[in-house]
Amino acid sequence: MIVPAPYWVSYVEMVKLAEGKNVIVSAGIDQDFKITPAQLEAAITPKTKALILCSPSNPTGSVYSKEELKGLADVLAKYPQVIVLADEIYEHINYVGKHESIAQFSEIKDRVVIINGVSKGYAMTGWRLGWIAAPEWIAKACNKLQGQYTSGSCSITQKAAEAAYTGPQDCVAEMRVAFERRKNLIVKLAKEIPGFNVSVPQGAFYLFPECSSFFGKSYNGRTINTSGDLALYLLEEAHVACVGGDAFGAPECIRMSYATSDENIEKAMARMKEALAKLG
Repeated sequence: MIVPAPYWVSYVEMVKLAEGKNVIVSAGIDQDFKITPAQLEAAITPKTKALILCSPSNPTGSVYSKEELKGLADVLAKYPQVIVLADEIYEHINYVGKHESIAQFSEIKDRVVIINGVSKGYAMTGWRLGWIAAPEWIAKACNKLQGQYTSGSCSITQKAAEAAYTGPQDCVAEMRVAFERRKNLIVKLAKEIPGFNVSVPQGAFYLFPECSSFFGKSYNGRTINTSGDLALYLLEEAHVACVGGDAFGAPECIRMSYATSDENIEKAMARMKEALAKLG
């Protein structure tokens, strides 16, 4: 399984559970955390079964453009054995105007599995309903397993999801506007913190600053050696919860969520700035 990094933490663990081998392709902040066609092609071997692609991305907020996806699709067209798992759960939370799916390219459409659900775009995290859109032979194979694992989502959740998808979509647009405002706020405040290297997210609701400049610094007898150390320091010193980038395949970064109020964002970033200034 080809897994671009940074990645959502569960991807690599699910591959391990399926007794597969993860082939990590890293894309740093200098390329906006997005892999190139050349990187993809270099990773493909006769043993490659699938690529998992998340756009808009958790944890980075990066979004692949149509042109970037076309470049990846052109590579994949040469390798008919490779299935694409397109995680598009943040489809509706993008700040570029229009969602682009890698499934739109006819040369690979018949081996793309779109993964989506109601958790993010409709703020229905507790309902736990997701779905795939896939070639019939893949969908039937998944159903054989899923039918034994869970039997099915509860009927109340199914009706709620039906209402979300078929009802007015005004709330989705309103939430996207709110998320974009919060994104602009947290980016502005993060750029004011010396030592953070900030990539501007184009989707989702996460900021993923590069923070390695703090490694080796100390305060009050504690030394920061990893992003996990930094996240724990911020939790204890600033009372702000972040996540170290190690679990996302990017040990030089930390992940923040801005799915909260403007007031909380301002308060959290002020606390972080003060705490990070103490490191020397």
